[in-house]
Amino acid sequence: MGGVLVVRLDNIGDVLLAGPCVRAVAAGGEPVTMLAGPRGRAGAELLPGIDDVLTWCAPWIDPEPDPVSTEDIDLFVRTIRAREFDRALVLTSFHQSALPLALLLRMAGIPWIGAISEDYPGSLLDLRHRVHGELPESVRALALAIAAGYRLPAGDDGGLAIRRPLPDVRALTGETPYVVVHPAASAPARRPSTAQSAAMVAALAAAGHRVLVTGGKAESGLTAAVSGRHGTDLGGATTLPELAAVLDGASVVVAPNTGPAHLAAAVGTPVVSLFAPVVSAARWAPYRVPRVLLGEQSAPCRDSRARTCPVAGHPCLDSIEPDEVVAAAEELMSCPSTGGSS
Repeated sequence: MGGVLVVRLDNIGDVLLAGPCVRAVAAGGEPVTMLAGPRGRAGAELLPGIDDVLTWCAPWIDPEPDPVSTEDIDLFVRTIRAREFDRALVLTSFHQSALPLALLLRMAGIPWIGAISEDYPGSLLDLRHRVHGELPESVRALALAIAAGYRLPAGDDGGLAIRRPLPDVRALTGETPYVVVHPAASAPARRPSTAQSAAMVAALAAAGHRVLVTGGKAESGLTAAVSGRHGTDLGGATTLPELAAVLDGASVVVAPNTGPAHLAAAVGTPVVSLFAPVVSAARWAPYRVPRVLLGEQSAPCRDSRARTCPVAGHPCLDSIEPDEVVAAAEELMSCPSTGGSS
């Protein structure tokens, strides 16, 4: 079998941000398999350059992991060993360690492993790459591929991308134009309150925009409440490729720091980013797409990585006025070629 194993074990958005790195590896001509977590597999299936996807839930990455199991670890090592990969690149966020997985991949017989690591790797890594400063996550991942000797193909600008063609979703969306509001995020600290999101939808509708509200099946209660009388509720109505198509047809997407914001960037749709500073916008804001960043970036929760807001009233996001969202959306609509403000 052989080829290169590229690993990103987090959520869909994290996997989409690995896209430029994947394309650089794929340009080297070897088969590329992505190892994703169960929360990110659907994103991996959309990435250009991927030949196959494996799934494993890493107990040091997943926010709700099962207990560590000897049987599960042994099965994982046997599965990877059977694939006889020639190389592996382990992609992580700045606060994660690549070394637990590197140990398992070494036990599985992979002869060459590269990762970004501040920790001493001993014999676990053949390439220990270091980066400095707050780089966008896509740039950070691509830097590892470049250090490993890979390059993006000619004409590839290094932005996010997904496989095309996308499904026909006109039966869901109706005709253009429309604005998408995606109110959910995997961590409650990273999304506005339901009432605030509903007020944004109402303000956009009052300004004359047709608003579609998107979300997964588990978020259908939220999308129904946010849609109210002013938006069209698509909660639970789309697969991930269908959601990509809905976002692709939108004039603007309004979303917090969540996978669909990165999916919008991957299809090239401008984003009004409702960004909570629990993580750095320099790393995680929508990449290489026209955007306007809203949210109090100096709020007390800054850089806390909190999953639940630690500040009463959620001021970093619930202080955003609905009229600000309308103004930002219309700014992006009026100058898509120049891309608004960052």
